[in-house]
Amino acid sequence: MAKAFSDFSHLLPSLRTLPDKPGVYQYYDSDSTILYIGKAKNLKKRVSSYFHKEKFESGKVAVLVRKVAFIEHIVVSSELDALLLENNLIKQYQPKYNIQLKDDKTFPWICIKNEPFPRVFSTRNLVQDGSEYFGPYASVRLMNNLLVLIRQLYSLRTCSLNLTPSNIRAAKYKVCLQYHIKNCKGPCEGLQEEADYLEAIQQIRNILRGNITLVIKTLRSMMDHFAGLLEFEKAQQIKERLILLEKFQSKSTIVNSKIRDVDVFSWHDEGKTVSINYLKVVEGAVVQSHNVEIRNALEEDREEVMLFALTDIRSRMHSDAPEVILPFAVDIPGGVPTVTVPQRGDKLKLLELSQQNLKYYVLEKRKKQELVDPERHTRRIMEAMQRDLRLTEPPLHIECFDNSNLQGTNPVAAMVVFRNGKPAKNEYRHYNIKTVTGPDDFASMAEIIHRRYQRLLSENQPLPQLIIVDGGKGQLSAAVESLEKLGLRGKIAIIGIAKKLEEIYYPNDSLPMHIDKRSETLRVIQHARNEAHRFGITHHRSKRIQEVSKTELTDIRGIGPALAQKLLIRFKSLQKLQEAGEAEVAKIIGPAKAELLFSHLKNRT
Repeated sequence: MAKAFSDFSHLLPSLRTLPDKPGVYQYYDSDSTILYIGKAKNLKKRVSSYFHKEKFESGKVAVLVRKVAFIEHIVVSSELDALLLENNLIKQYQPKYNIQLKDDKTFPWICIKNEPFPRVFSTRNLVQDGSEYFGPYASVRLMNNLLVLIRQLYSLRTCSLNLTPSNIRAAKYKVCLQYHIKNCKGPCEGLQEEADYLEAIQQIRNILRGNITLVIKTLRSMMDHFAGLLEFEKAQQIKERLILLEKFQSKSTIVNSKIRDVDVFSWHDEGKTVSINYLKVVEGAVVQSHNVEIRNALEEDREEVMLFALTDIRSRMHSDAPEVILPFAVDIPGGVPTVTVPQRGDKLKLLELSQQNLKYYVLEKRKKQELVDPERHTRRIMEAMQRDLRLTEPPLHIECFDNSNLQGTNPVAAMVVFRNGKPAKNEYRHYNIKTVTGPDDFASMAEIIHRRYQRLLSENQPLPQLIIVDGGKGQLSAAVESLEKLGLRGKIAIIGIAKKLEEIYYPNDSLPMHIDKRSETLRVIQHARNEAHRFGITHHRSKRIQEVSKTELTDIRGIGPALAQKLLIRFKSLQKLQEAGEAEVAKIIGPAKAELLFSHLKNRT
């Protein structure tokens, strides 16, 4: 047991008496506040593992373990029961260190009230009185359209009268305007049987669950029945309902009639938070899309977070789909529902559709955050770079260096500056290599690093938090030697980036670090490296043009530096100028000067 993580002797009785059974454990602090709730296939092994580690992968886990004052547990019969119980307890107590879905109380739901002759209405408050709730609906417009459709299809009461059988028999109530305009069949006066009303409610449940095909089949059967009895008025009323339902169904995203009932989940990880999109597919059609945000306090692995989200969302959506489509495999206790990670075909298209919805959700969320807090985006990137590159502070000021000596001539170097992850172009600098003869990248890098930071020190200017060297171990070592001579080694973080595999090198570490190719950290480093390369190449070409202009073209009578530069910009080199021919060059500088130029070049060869 590691003393670095406190003395756990007060927990030994609890740890020794834990059963080798599936269940849920709860960590409490000294104030009896729940810190963390977890599930386990084997309570004894899982809980004990927290208190026998010398080192934790996450600092947050170490902090959590230090705070645990006592442990309680609940034994259940299976791992699946543990998962469901954990989910319910987390929602009830919302412990600080648990994965948590962002509060979605602002989203509306459609409620079928638990009462005689149930009402159907929208609400944002979920009351645990046995009523059924369908949703939540991210789009209020979609929910309202659905309610309008339901009211067009079925005559439902909107009043809040207590329509118990005894009250109806006692004739306590009278029909209202809704009855007279045929929006209600008057159950308050006993003009509608409860069985007839509940049959309509069952069809509404099916519609809200997305089982529109089943409702259509039922209505067609009823229409044929009334038509057979020559009750054409009733048959016509049902036909009108069918037309409305089929029109509504046609607006759903049809996927494939072979794909029946599935739930689709896509994933976007942003470090401390995870965004997940949920698509509900019923009878081959997408009937609902919903996005949630999850706080992952202990940075648990993605399988654990996805399992939590999958269980919670399916419970909220009343989904019993036998299959879930996921971007990566997750082990679901009991094996129900089955998990599919599609590689091709229509199921992959469904996953891509979910990912596309999630992409727009994340973009919209970021835009809203930036409007409220314009610096939030910058802070997030700086925090990510600090974490990914293991820095002691955010790299608000970055300087990146690159050497340029094309074909071994005119060695120059470039430095670009990034502030808050963005180029500060007015601070870019060019360097002409002064102390190095020939193409020696290592010596050139050592020279410019020394010159740059010697000047900053002499002028008492602020130093950057991060130096990026374009190159591998050799260039990095040369740069570090210069920093050491200036007494700056260890005071400024410095890394090298190798072009081929985008590997990150650290001083005195022979093994490179690989950063996720999709990460914002690598994108900032690549941007700085590419800027330094572009800036250096531009300066190098300019020097070459000046050099050629001075030694070749400007020696010709009548051609000065400006005209020589104009020719080289147009033709790029003397060889291409010769290939273009005297007539083409004459169009730019005139026949007389073109003749002198080509005469000179002919004599030179």
